[in-house]
Amino acid sequence: MAVYPKLILDALAKVRYPGTGKDIVSSGMVEDDIRIDGNKVSFSLLFDKPNDPFIRSVVKAAETAILTYADSNIDIKGNIRIITRQNIRKPEEEKLLPAVKNIIAISSGKGGVGKSTVSANLAVALANMGYKVGLLDADIFGPSQPKMFQVEDARPHLEKINGRELIQPAENYGVKLLSIGFFVNKEDAILWRGSMASNALKQLISDANWGELDYFLLDLPPGTSDIHLTLVQTLAITGAIVVTTPQQVALADARKGVSMFLGEKVNVPVLGLVENMAWFTPAELPKNRYFLFGKEGGKHLAQELQIPLLGQIPIVQSICEGGDSGHPVALDREKVTGIAFHELASNLIKQIEYRNTHFAPTTKVSIIKK
Repeated sequence: MAVYPKLILDALAKVRYPGTGKDIVSSGMVEDDIRIDGNKVSFSLLFDKPNDPFIRSVVKAAETAILTYADSNIDIKGNIRIITRQNIRKPEEEKLLPAVKNIIAISSGKGGVGKSTVSANLAVALANMGYKVGLLDADIFGPSQPKMFQVEDARPHLEKINGRELIQPAENYGVKLLSIGFFVNKEDAILWRGSMASNALKQLISDANWGELDYFLLDLPPGTSDIHLTLVQTLAITGAIVVTTPQQVALADARKGVSMFLGEKVNVPVLGLVENMAWFTPAELPKNRYFLFGKEGGKHLAQELQIPLLGQIPIVQSICEGGDSGHPVALDREKVTGIAFHELASNLIKQIEYRNTHFAPTTKVSIIKK
């Protein structure tokens, strides 16, 4: 059977956008870029904003309609691109970190859920897999990454590069690292106003020699604050990860954290949820699981919010010991914790690839003062 554009459009006219009830062809959502190469068909769908809740369902419905009403042999799955009206604009200003491919914010709704531990071990796992990785300790008031990477005594120096004096990040386990902890006395509390903390963070981003990175991880403070707003105004963040425990009080705050990123003002895709402390496994009984904080609360929340569950990390004594000694457990790929963090890294990579293929690039947040 011959495949031609009208056949595709007639099939797509049977798909309705849930937000309006109108079909996607008459609504102008099907772009005029249908390409047919043998049995392969590709085109773009236009949505108002990148975090439209109906994107996935409309794409799936479009694929089904083409296979049902046009030709069941058409190669369409994965060939529908997503563009948004918010991203049809004049060319962007020069990118702040042009050699960085993906910027990942790692957040938690509350403290004490192991966000920094997850950040450190995820960075190490990605580096172990051969990727170029940077980690910014953006938790200005509670920096912990220097200790976790056994570089507490590091004092990053300035180096002149292309006429600019840039901070050289510390490096260990294949991860480039910067933290405000390198520049203050580790025994002193940091008593800064929000603007001071934000300016310090901007300097660690823009005045540092991060170089080429596949993944740039941002270990955010818990909750929501000026720091979060500063980051989304400074960088176009590829996506966010929210870390929680199975506990109901943590899940309630994690839900708010997801809402913050998906909100219209921030509009950063949520790549998925990480359930930390998912169960306790004794070292001597590696197959046993004891659900100390509830069972699969993070998994159920991910299903409720319709976001991926990227990983479930067990409680093992070595995780705490590894953080305190500066030897992240992800270095030991054969142990249960090392396996868990490498599975998390693999799932994250897949989700980022899907996000970059199917969604428009994230833009920096612009705050308009009235």
